[in-house]
Amino acid sequence: MSESGMPGTILTEVEGEQPQSGPRRMVLNMGPQHPSTHGVLRLMLELDGETVVKCQPDIGFLHTGIEKEFEVKTYQQAVTLTDRVDYLAPLSMNLGYCLAVEKLLGLEIPPQAQWMRVMLTELTRLNSHLVWLGTHAMDIGAMTVFLYCFREREDILRIFEMFSGQRMMTSYFRIGGLALEPPRGWQQRVKKFIDVFPSRVDEYENLLTSNRIWLGRTRGIGVISLEDMLDLGVTGPMLRAAGLKIDARKDEPYTSYEKFDFEVPTSTGNDVFARYQVRIEEMRQSTRIVRQALEGMPSGPWKADDPHVVLPDREKMKTQMEALIYHFKIVTEGFRVPEGEVYQVIESPRGELGFYVVSNGTTMPYRVHMRTPSFGNLQATSKMVEGTLIADVIASIGSMDFVLGDTDR
Repeated sequence: MSESGMPGTILTEVEGEQPQSGPRRMVLNMGPQHPSTHGVLRLMLELDGETVVKCQPDIGFLHTGIEKEFEVKTYQQAVTLTDRVDYLAPLSMNLGYCLAVEKLLGLEIPPQAQWMRVMLTELTRLNSHLVWLGTHAMDIGAMTVFLYCFREREDILRIFEMFSGQRMMTSYFRIGGLALEPPRGWQQRVKKFIDVFPSRVDEYENLLTSNRIWLGRTRGIGVISLEDMLDLGVTGPMLRAAGLKIDARKDEPYTSYEKFDFEVPTSTGNDVFARYQVRIEEMRQSTRIVRQALEGMPSGPWKADDPHVVLPDREKMKTQMEALIYHFKIVTEGFRVPEGEVYQVIESPRGELGFYVVSNGTTMPYRVHMRTPSFGNLQATSKMVEGTLIADVIASIGSMDFVLGDTDR
């Protein structure tokens, strides 16, 4: 309540031009506790009746200082910080950071480790899209889809648990390869999932794609011009839903993606429904990539052959003094990375994810900065929702698929 006693009107200290209440207008908070803001996003909405006149997003409530934390961790220790940034796509964060450091080190990663990274990162994309679809549909009123999506997500989390021992905040990639040797029986578990999953995507579409309520709540909603999106730094499915065929996996291939056959889905609708269509098709393409990785998985080592960087096998530590010494030095001191700076881009489920890593030649990063897609995408909030109804704000921000840890870092 404001000093004037008008219920729902807020006073705020957020920087920038503030929404102003007037005789016909009211300024309301949406969030940071609102369930449809998926975390701790605060939207300040200036309303004329139920029409949004102005919207100003306020972020930073989840800030954990993770980028600063990198500076007091060894390079290998810092890997587990990354999976807390985008907690719905932890292995994507692992991969971006590992690739950046490996580029500084000039490490050659064995084919099996590269393909395993591709397979698990695409399963991560499926996991993230399932959470998005389930929660987005529930925001708009479709409860059944949420239950269906989390049914399949549970299968993926069990696969992650099989590989790493961890369901959420999964950390399995390491600088130089993988954290552990792939477990016995992983092929059967992954095959069982991808054999069934396409029919599950059909179920989601049967429930939503032709549903009159879903179409009414998503078509023509959340429209923003492609030029505005490019100016604001929007990436990922939002850009592809506006017709721009851009994907780092195709444009700047990494981790052997150039060896996989898949399409980059696009649409020209440029609204909430088009973003839904793009992500649905992305799930089908990710399943296609996972199947190719499963069927063509190379044999050989799962980590690089560099004793100064990669921990030796445990069996060698029991019989070889040199291996024991390397293990002790890497665990207690870390490894030195040559001076330099590098920027590595990957395609996360939300868009372009970049890691800027600076080394001063010590065992700890001098600076790590993440260009996270949710931060750029959220900048489009105002353009998307101004002029729409307040009910459409929920559909619009849901179509962004942001993660607040990814935004605030």
